[in-house]
Amino acid sequence: MTYLAPRQGLFAIILLVSFCLQTLLLVISTDQQLSNSRALKGEQMVAQLIDEARLSLENKDRVSLSVIANRYTSEQDVTRILIKDNNDDILVPVGNAPMQQGDTIRQIATNGDAVIGSVALTLKDVSKGEIIAMQWPFVIGTMLLHLLLWLIYGYLARPTKEQINALSRDIQELYRDQYRPVDQRGYDRELERQSTGQSASHLADSQVATDNTANVTDDEVTNARKFNVHNEVNEYLRTQQNQETGSDTDNLASASEGSESAVADIDGVASQAASHTSKLSATRSIDSVKVQVVFHDEFNMLERLAPAQRLPYLALCTQLLNQAVTELLRQPLLLGVSAMNEAHFEDNGASVVLKADNSHAKVALAGVMLAKLYLMLNKIIHDKHIELSRFALPAKAGVSDDAQSEPMTHLLQSIGKKEQLLILLPNAGLKQISNHVQVHNIMRPTTVYERECAIFDGANDSLIQRLADVRNAVLMIEDEDELHI
Repeated sequence: MTYLAPRQGLFAIILLVSFCLQTLLLVISTDQQLSNSRALKGEQMVAQLIDEARLSLENKDRVSLSVIANRYTSEQDVTRILIKDNNDDILVPVGNAPMQQGDTIRQIATNGDAVIGSVALTLKDVSKGEIIAMQWPFVIGTMLLHLLLWLIYGYLARPTKEQINALSRDIQELYRDQYRPVDQRGYDRELERQSTGQSASHLADSQVATDNTANVTDDEVTNARKFNVHNEVNEYLRTQQNQETGSDTDNLASASEGSESAVADIDGVASQAASHTSKLSATRSIDSVKVQVVFHDEFNMLERLAPAQRLPYLALCTQLLNQAVTELLRQPLLLGVSAMNEAHFEDNGASVVLKADNSHAKVALAGVMLAKLYLMLNKIIHDKHIELSRFALPAKAGVSDDAQSEPMTHLLQSIGKKEQLLILLPNAGLKQISNHVQVHNIMRPTTVYERECAIFDGANDSLIQRLADVRNAVLMIEDEDELHI
């Protein structure tokens, strides 16, 4: 008996997938080659057409242009030629491009420095069916090759006589191990039935002799059995009730202890939640903001810098930030906003606290404008220093109120990116900046503060112009030598 190769159907599916992928790659590569060759051919045809039609195009001779264009549309790959004059008016449309789509090559026709018109030539797309028809020997050969591989596998992978004999021995041993205990138990049951039949024949004779006495005592035995059964049932029910009572008592005790610990845990969580309520409350008022500026130092280069270079660089950043605060607060838009401290840059950055002197002061907008202004100044300083092969670092900034200054510090360290401005303000602050600034939320936040944080995404034209004017004013205060630019 001849056996098939193992998993021959699965191998056929694999070969079919291989054939399909190979055909697909052939179509893609051939289409790319044909596209490149047709594009090169089209450019050459357009250049040749412009040379032949230059005189007719200058004179706007439609008849001559039609004759020349018809000669090119006789090519198999060309579907449409469109010739326009220097005013972009169509002179000659030849072909049927609306019926057949393809790649269009456009080129302007010139006579010296003067533009006399333009020529657009559309090349027909090569369909996938045409590619397969062109490559039919390769496709059929590949299909026959895969079929031959399947036949070879079916012949070579068939099990040999030795493998079949070994497999049959294994099956017999497995069958013997599984069904021997069952047969043994069946044999024992047969012996038991035979012995039972013999004992039953002996007991039949004695049963006749005891029928009379059995009739007398049957009622008494039945009553005694019922009595004993009822007693045992009652005893069992009492035992179960005692066990359930004891287990209920234990459960109540453990439940009381667990409730006390749960109440304690809830109190602890409530106290922690209460401590953060003021920080996460979006309805709190805002009368001051804190602007934090930190360096985007991924490789801790500032710590490795010598003091002779680090200290002047930090002094330059401090001077720029303080001058930016001074110039920005002179804007009429920020009337009533004042600075409560003078910034000083350290290795971890600097911070400025702005305060609203009255209820109409836009302190949140002032903080966002200051942070964006310094990022603009720092970008100019950074680019100029890099151009002069000097040390400089990009910066990132964050604006928040006093209640969320610490979370903003952590956000700048964890998710802050180069030249990025993070905003963490309550609703009152967001309302102040909503008419001037566009923001977007953080994608896939992992904490509450990341969900509440917004990222500066742009501003209106008037605000950008204000910031540009203040930036220029800051850069023009000191000359180039004093600012070390």
